[in-house]
Amino acid sequence: MAATALQPTFVDLFTPKLVTVLRENYRLRDFRADVVAGLTVAIVALPLSMAIAIASGVTPDRGLYTAIVGGFVVSLLGGSRFQIGGPAGAFIVLVAATVHLHGIDGLILATMLAGLILLAAGFLQVGTFIKYIPYPVTVGFTAGIAVIIFASQIKDLLGFTLAGAEPGALLPKLQALALAWPTVSPFAVLLSALAIGTIVAIRIWRPHWPGLLIAVGLVTVVAWACNLPVETIGTRFGGIPRGLPAPQLPAITLAKIIEVLPSALSFALLGSIESLLSAVVADSMTGRRHRSNCELVAQGAANMASALFGGICVTGTIARTATNVRSGARGPLSGILHSVFLLLFMLLAAPLASYIPLAALAGVLATVAWNMAERHAFATLVRASRSDAIVVLATFLLTVFRDLTEGILAGFGLSSLLFLHRMAHTVDVMNVPLLLNEDHSDAAGGKARVPYDATLATDPDVVVYRISGAFFFGATATVADALERIAEHPKAYVIDLSAVPLLDSSAAATLGGFVRKAAGRNVRVYVTGARAPVRHTLLLHGVRQPQVRFMTSIAAAVALAHANIGAVSPPATADAANIDRSGSDPA
Repeated sequence: MAATALQPTFVDLFTPKLVTVLRENYRLRDFRADVVAGLTVAIVALPLSMAIAIASGVTPDRGLYTAIVGGFVVSLLGGSRFQIGGPAGAFIVLVAATVHLHGIDGLILATMLAGLILLAAGFLQVGTFIKYIPYPVTVGFTAGIAVIIFASQIKDLLGFTLAGAEPGALLPKLQALALAWPTVSPFAVLLSALAIGTIVAIRIWRPHWPGLLIAVGLVTVVAWACNLPVETIGTRFGGIPRGLPAPQLPAITLAKIIEVLPSALSFALLGSIESLLSAVVADSMTGRRHRSNCELVAQGAANMASALFGGICVTGTIARTATNVRSGARGPLSGILHSVFLLLFMLLAAPLASYIPLAALAGVLATVAWNMAERHAFATLVRASRSDAIVVLATFLLTVFRDLTEGILAGFGLSSLLFLHRMAHTVDVMNVPLLLNEDHSDAAGGKARVPYDATLATDPDVVVYRISGAFFFGATATVADALERIAEHPKAYVIDLSAVPLLDSSAAATLGGFVRKAAGRNVRVYVTGARAPVRHTLLLHGVRQPQVRFMTSIAAAVALAHANIGAVSPPATADAANIDRSGSDPA
């Protein structure tokens, strides 16, 4: 039966998750869990925030201002329980380009304008539409960002000394680095290799330890103890201040606003995508649901606050948010405490930061780039189909060699055109076009009508989902929402795809995430009626045995499900949800 819900009010949509969590009988043990999670995330964010700021062409203290002020506001006002805000590697290219073109004042003004744009987008409920970004586009631009981040760290990884300023574009950058090869520093290479090796070793043998901070601390001690001639935060930037600066508005003129507006729009577009992707990751890890428009409002307020204190762009950070969840966080208070701990670190340990070698921070960002590249997903999409390969490669190449915004827009446009092309080939031409379907008898085709079985809607153990229509990137949010809402604690799911003529990579990724979450709860999933092309796409994206069993019919799947869970009741289907793609998004 179709699920119905009351339309949420404005207050419901924009109430921060912090308020929601505190209303849910928040106790002392929850606070203790949030303290531990906040401290863990702060330890991860400390070196990462400085490294991202340096790679973005600004001083390391601005990265800390961003994490402290922006992260506090994101957790205070956000629509996600577990989101951690701060500077993100995805912004490195855009921030560096803005600093080069407009200076620090232009960057701060662009960040403030981006905050205003995000505020407007949230209150206008534009966040509902950002979820329609196709999966190949997100994989393509994420991989492109990873390549650009790694390229930006080659200079410090190898200790090069350039004759002039480092170019921003990839090809000129590589040419300048190649010319600087004779200036390579063996000590910088040794320290960056030590940092990367330490991070990898800790991730393998002690994954719960703060590998980034340990690596930076170890490399710093080695460089100081051996008095190695390498560049440090102190030699390049003179260290970092002990505390936050006084809030200050940037110079605002109409001409300057028009000048930095394209950068502000790029910041807002990328920030909205990155933050909502991070919130979705947190939802998939916890089974909770975020409020996308409330999250955009929080991101807007956080960017404006960050700009007031001299910080850079703020967004939801996937790695730090996932760390927050894995550390046992119970609510947004962990994010607020993460900002408080960072401020304490800055107050107490700022002088020590002067000794950190830039090669250590470059090693940190190199591992971040490697982890965010989504290599397996990229390879799967290239193999999956010609249309997915075109979209992911076009987005990737435009992101790397042209511009991130161009890559996203071009990828989305290509996805839409290719989807329309594929839909055109799924249309059947009837001999006699009818305006209305004709009535049929209950025994149409010579078959007796099957008696109604009341157990179709009452079985609590096996839930059947029937998806009908084209299952593509524009429909994934609706289907994912229905999969979450209809039943919470069954013992098996049956997903009927017999009425699905087309399924793309975004839909396959959505089903894959649902299957993994079900497997984590030891719930079996059965897929029925999948046509050969649909099944092929699912298999390419990892929807396969043993997590999933493909069956020919619902009856066979339900019978097998009851046999596996040891039910004594006769085989029957359960709650059925007809998800019709012609409807609108209920969110």
